[in-house]
This record gives sequence, structure tokens and C-alpha cells, in this order.
Amino acid sequence: MNNAAVDNDTLNVKSVGKAFDVLFCFQQASPSERELGLMDIVRLTGFDKSTAQRFIHTLHLNGFLVKNENTRRYSLGHKSLDLAYCFLKNNRYVEIANPHLVDLCRQSQCRVSLSLFDDTETIYAVRHHFKPEYYSSMLIGKRIPIVASSGGRAILALLDEERRNDILDRSQYVAITKNSTITKNAVLKEIRKVQEQGYAITIEQVAYGEIGIGVALTDSTAQPVAAIHLIGSLSDWEPEKFEKHFASLILATARKIAF
Repeated sequence: MNNAAVDNDTLNVKSVGKAFDVLFCFQQASPSERELGLMDIVRLTGFDKSTAQRFIHTLHLNGFLVKNENTRRYSLGHKSLDLAYCFLKNNRYVEIANPHLVDLCRQSQCRVSLSLFDDTETIYAVRHHFKPEYYSSMLIGKRIPIVASSGGRAILALLDEERRNDILDRSQYVAITKNSTITKNAVLKEIRKVQEQGYAITIEQVAYGEIGIGVALTDSTAQPVAAIHLIGSLSDWEPEKFEKHFASLILATARKIAF
């Protein structure tokens, strides 16, 4: 729902929305800002100092923010993880797909993830590693532009043309690496390939040195709701050999998962 629709919704409780605005400051903060002070939150939310202070205090009392008494700055509390746990525990897509993802990771000896479709983005909900990798590749909850990842493009390929174009028109074409595809026409060209072969291939679109294969997963109405990603290293695989070796394996895995 866009901001205008939220503001005009008569059932919308604006104070609840403001509390979330404070929590999401930690998503907007730079990687070096592990803690935020009162004036940082004022800057990021646009609230006046008094309003920000009241919301910070309430969230602190309820365990969603913790205060460093030495620096008088705040970070997210453990209660935030409680929400993530409840989401994963109760999400049927995660529950159904996970055993198959474990098998795919073991068979491929590659990193395997499940992402969930969320409009112009996909969100990593499950990530399995066969060997140690860089820290951010292990984190769930990370959002990736749907136009950038192999799984995102596989999802786009299964949407009807009107909805696909709407998402593409609203997407941000950001160069995550120097090899990122940053125009709508270029993404559409890749989507047509996905429609022909049933899977997407990306090379260094999200991270340097990585090649990925993505396949969309659909619900009972044949609408895409998630995607499987299988990621390998270009230091281990030539792109053509990687595709030939793993495409049939990830497609077979996707066919086993029935939502």
C-alpha cells in the first residue's frame, strides 16, 4: 500500500505507524551505525525531538529497543527476533520448501536460498550453506530488487503482462555491481529467456564472483509467491558448465514443492 493510501485510510492508527518508523530507522542507517542516538532518529524520521523521544522510550520499555548506558544510544532489542521467529515458524512456504532446500544444498554443494515475492523486491527467508561464506550471504530478511536476482526474474516471468510491467515501471534499476542490468528493456530481454527455459541465470548481478540460477515457486492458483536460488562461485565454475550441471537439478527440486 502506498503512503497516500495509508494516510487516507480511516482505520489507520498513525501512532502505530510512527513506532514502526522508529524501528525502521535501523534499516536506513549506514553499516557503521550499529547504534542510533536520539538526534539520529529525529533526522531519519523527520519527527520533532519530543515525539521521537516518546516513541523511543515506549519501544525501549517494551524490549524492542535497548539502550547503551555508556553512549546513551539505541539498538534493536531481542524482541525484534521474536517477530522473525514467529513469521518463519508460521509461514507455510518456508515449512514446505525447507526440507527440499536442504537436499538441494547437499546435492549441489552450493548455497541455496528461498526468497519470498514482495512487490518490487524479494526477501530472503531461508539460506543454506554448504561451506563458509561471507557474513551478509548468511542473513535472512535481506531485500533484493526483484529485477536483480535470478529468483526475482523467474517470478516476473510468470506474472501476467500488466502486473509485470507495473512492477518493472516502479522498480529501481540500481547498479549493485558494475555488471548489473540497469534498464527495463534489458531485464525484459532476460525475462523472455526465462519464459523459454523455465529458469533464470544471473552473473555478478548482486555480488561479485557469483553466478546464480533461480526458479519461481507458485501457489495453488499458479501465481508466483517465492523462488529458489542456487548460487555458485565463478572461481569454481564456468557459466555454461554451471548452468548445464545445475539447471535440471533446481527444476526438479521446484517440481517437488507443492504450495
